[in-house]
Amino acid sequence: MKCNLIKQGYPQGSCFVGVEGGKALACEATLKQADNGPLRLISAVHLSRPENYLSIYQSGCNFSCRKCHSWAFTKIAKGDWWSPGDILKACKEYEREVTLHEPRERATAFHAHDACRCCGSCVMHGKRSPLCPKVIQKKDILLSPQGWGPARNIVAFTGGDLTCCPEYYVQCTRLIKAETNLWVLIETNGYGLTPQNLDVLKEAGVDSFWLDIKAFDATDHKWLTGCFNRNILKLPEEIVKRGFVLEILSLYIPNLVETPQIKKIGQLIYDVDPEIPFTILAFFPEYQMKRYKAPKISEMVEAYLEVKALGLRNVRLGNTGIFASSDKDYLLLKERVGVGNY
Repeated sequence: MKCNLIKQGYPQGSCFVGVEGGKALACEATLKQADNGPLRLISAVHLSRPENYLSIYQSGCNFSCRKCHSWAFTKIAKGDWWSPGDILKACKEYEREVTLHEPRERATAFHAHDACRCCGSCVMHGKRSPLCPKVIQKKDILLSPQGWGPARNIVAFTGGDLTCCPEYYVQCTRLIKAETNLWVLIETNGYGLTPQNLDVLKEAGVDSFWLDIKAFDATDHKWLTGCFNRNILKLPEEIVKRGFVLEILSLYIPNLVETPQIKKIGQLIYDVDPEIPFTILAFFPEYQMKRYKAPKISEMVEAYLEVKALGLRNVRLGNTGIFASSDKDYLLLKERVGVGNY
């Protein structure tokens, strides 16, 4: 089977995954065609935090990220075979648990914190946290494998990324949109989102993308992921002009992807639409980058302020517990960044 990206005139991804006895292409090891349609190797399906939506954790990926925190199932073929019908069944069951209905423009991970900080204080201690947005009631808070929070009317494909082979996403989305009222989000590295694939996903009814831009510098991106990023940097404009909801995320990685690169990504976003939500996420050592250090609070705050100075209106710091641990740290964040932006 010839690579879908090569067929469209694009370079193949860095898409080998571990299988018993060696390695295989992700599209062959974690995606297959059965008599009644496509099947995908899925590691888990559950209500995730802090995103507060149903996450479908996919095995197999077209990147080989050195920093991948899901490498145990994205770079190793692992899980159970799920059909689009199986995905629909899980979505229907989840929809019965939904406690917070969001409009389409909030079908993002970014907006989850506007309603709940996922601290569980209201349930466990009978009182709200001082940082609570006070949007939802205690009755709307559920316990999931990753903690407390609401269940929003969104289903997301996460973990590995094979948007270069859009047929599975298309069939799942068509069923979800026909038989539920859930928004469909794809968390993606963007490598498989060619104009042709974007058009196919748009027609199927996909609502939103969480685009993870790993680096602005092409060489750094290649080192991090195994692939260059020339086409990925064009995606914000391509996604927005097709009417998708878009949010963008980038990791702050000390000595690699720091404020200058994050600022360039911010400028790229600003040039498309200053309203696009942008999350600056703190890196933590994992997989093949365990010798790298996590960022300091001063570095994260600097990146935030530099990006905000560009004119972006929706910026947030993420993985706060990685760089902030003391009352002093949180006071600094409150003063420099503002409550609700971390």
